[in-house]
Parts: sequence; C-alpha cells; structure tokens
Amino acid sequence: MPLVKQKLLAIVAILTTALVWGLMWYPFRALNERGVSIAQTSLLVYLIAAMLGIALFFDVYRRQLRWHPVLPLLALLFGWCNFSYTWAVSEGMVMRVLLLFYLSPLWTALFSRLLLQEKLTRTGWLLVGLSLAGCLTILYRPGLLEGATLLSQRYEWLALSGGISFALGNVLSKRARNLPVPVKSATIWFGVALMGFIALASRQQLGAVLDTSLQAWLLLALLGMTLLASSIISQHGVSLLPASQTMTLMLLELVFAALSAYWLAGESMSLQEWLGGALIAAASLLSGKMTQPVAAQEKT
Repeated sequence: MPLVKQKLLAIVAILTTALVWGLMWYPFRALNERGVSIAQTSLLVYLIAAMLGIALFFDVYRRQLRWHPVLPLLALLFGWCNFSYTWAVSEGMVMRVLLLFYLSPLWTALFSRLLLQEKLTRTGWLLVGLSLAGCLTILYRPGLLEGATLLSQRYEWLALSGGISFALGNVLSKRARNLPVPVKSATIWFGVALMGFIALASRQQLGAVLDTSLQAWLLLALLGMTLLASSIISQHGVSLLPASQTMTLMLLELVFAALSAYWLAGESMSLQEWLGGALIAAASLLSGKMTQPVAAQEKT
C-alpha cells in the first residue's frame, strides 16, 4: 500500500479512537442509570475485551508473553485510570472530568523528571504553568481565596487521580520498553476488570453480575468489542504518525465529548471553563516539548 494511503488510514484510525473515547461516557452512564453499576460494567466490558483480544491474537501472546515486575503496578495504575474516569463521568460534567484528566501531561513531565531523569525544558516549565493556570481557571469559584476547598466534588478527585495514574503508568511503561505492546494492552484490560471486581467485592455485590439482563449483556459485549477494536487501530495509527500529530488528533476527543455532552445530556460549559479548557488543551498540544531526554542532555 502507498505511504500516503497508509498515513491517511493512520489518521482515520486516530480520529476513530478519539471519537470512541469522546462518546464512551454515554453508554457507561446509561447503563449505570439502568441499574448496571460502573464497577459491574468495568468488570464485564474489560473482561470481554481481554478474552477476545487473547483469543484473536493467541499466537502473538504465546510468543511474546513474559513476566516483568512492573506488570502488576501497570495493571493497578491503568486499571484505576480507566475505572476512575468512567466513575467520574457517571457522576459529573463530562467536559469538566475530561479537562481535569487532560492535566496528565503536567504529571507526566514531573514523573519523567523523577523516574527517567528527563529535564524540563524552558518550554516545559511554561507549559506546566499553562496547565496549572487552566486547572485553576476551571476550578475557581467565589470563596476560594477565603479557604474554600479547591476540589469540592468526588468526581473531580476521581478525574484528577485518574490523570495522575495515567501519567505515572505511561512513565513506568516507557521504562519497560522491552515489554511488547500486546502484553501492555492485556495488562490494562485485566487491570480495569480487577478494579471493577474489587469494587463489587467490597460492596458485596458480585452476585449482581448474575442478574445482568440479556439486553445489558448485548451492550456490554458491544462495548468490549469496541474497546478492543479502538485499541488495535490506535496502535496502528501511533506506529505510523509523529507523536505531535497523534496528540493533535487525539485532542479532538474534547470536541467530540463536548458536542455529545451537549446533545445527549444537555451539558454546556461556561466561558470560564472554556478558557481553562483552552489553556489545558494548548499545554497538551505542545506536551512533546516539555522534557529533554537523558541522551540529549548528555550531548549538551
């Protein structure tokens, strides 16, 4: 296939992934409103995705699967990242959750400095300030300067902690470069399913899985297949496109989420939230320039 067509397919793949994640909040929220909890949905959807993925790529896993000490930690971090995100969008405003989650480049830069010894560039420090300014703009409300709590809602803490987990998981994943992508993907799927299992077990609600209706099972299976497909095509896109272009295209997730939240849930953002979101999106767009790799530092 000509290179131009390959890149076009890669762009379509990343746009499709952005669309999937921009809309993913809706079925999770809809199922939750119909009595299928976020924990139950997370357990079943990601378990379905994992089982289908292993079945489809069994030969790949048989050749490449190997133990690495970082795998349990990646499962917990990425598991919490996805679980907390879906939990947050089931309770709070979709765009507010997404924007707090999109602070992850800020945490990535800090974790890269601590764990990979990557220095923040001057642009990086500027982008850290831009991210923090965006966050404070979104969260500011009257009384904040008099001692009011910065994050007053549970879903805000969930979104913020999810972004931090995502960032730390990415940095640890970068350290474990010899781990094959399929192994990392399966680790994420099982990690989210584990979070759902722990949440259900802690509430003594594991029996609810057996009460899931046929209609709900069909939607859960469809979600599991969608997540698996988006994971596969996103890896294809990432492998062919520059990181900066991939990040730019993935930011369209915010657009898809904003439009879907407005049309499907009647949620709209204030001017203050749009301004804060623009600052965070700009910082995310330029996040590839935040740190200087160790090899580059040694040459200077």
